[in-house]
Parts: sequence; structure tokens; C-alpha cells
Amino acid sequence: QVHLVESGGGLVQAGGSLRLSCAASGINRSLNRMGWYRQAPGKRRDLVATITSGGTTTYADSVKGRFTISRDNDKNTVSLQMNSLKPEDTSVYYCVAGWSLDNSITPPYWGQGTRVTVSS
Repeated sequence: QVHLVESGGGLVQAGGSLRLSCAASGINRSLNRMGWYRQAPGKRRDLVATITSGGTTTYADSVKGRFTISRDNDKNTVSLQMNSLKPEDTSVYYCVAGWSLDNSITPPYWGQGTRVTVSS
């Protein structure tokens, strides 16, 4: 059973930065795809960024140029560096992981979520 644990959320002013981290346990090989989704109150969960074990990244248009995703395959960890944060980035951020490289497929493994609040 893959278990994902996030850390790093919090409250920050607009224009500030936060770094989210996630560690996967319960597995002894590298997950093909890891990443982050987010869900704002009253809205659906949306993909923020993903990264494959080979290092290929995908970003939502709304975060391109501001967020950077990275991972450590040996440790099965993934991080999301968020810069130039905006109030509309306020959401619960979920670490995700799975075997498919297709971003149209919802990943099977989810963390419990970490809240990010950006004040104006």
C-alpha cells in the first residue's frame, strides 16, 4: 500500500513563496509519475504539476513560470517550489502518485492534503 505524506503548507502573503514536499512509503521502486493537484473551496480538483521518473514535467497554465516541480527517485519524494504566489493559489494541495504516464488518468494514490493560503 503506497502512502503519501505532504508537508510545507501554510499562510503566506501575495508575492511570497512556499515549498511543498511529499514522501512516498510502502513501495520499493520508483513511481512512474508523481505530482500535485489542488482544490479550492467549492471547486474541483485540478492538476497543478506532475513529473515522471525520467524528469518530464507538466504544469497547469496558471502556474507556469511560478511553480517548479522536482523529485528524488531514490527516495520517492516530490517537491513543489511555489514562487510569486497569488490569492487565487489558495487551495488544499494534494500529493499524487501512480504508474501511468498519462496525465489524463487520475492517479490512484493521494496524500491527505496540505492547506496553502495566500493573503492579498
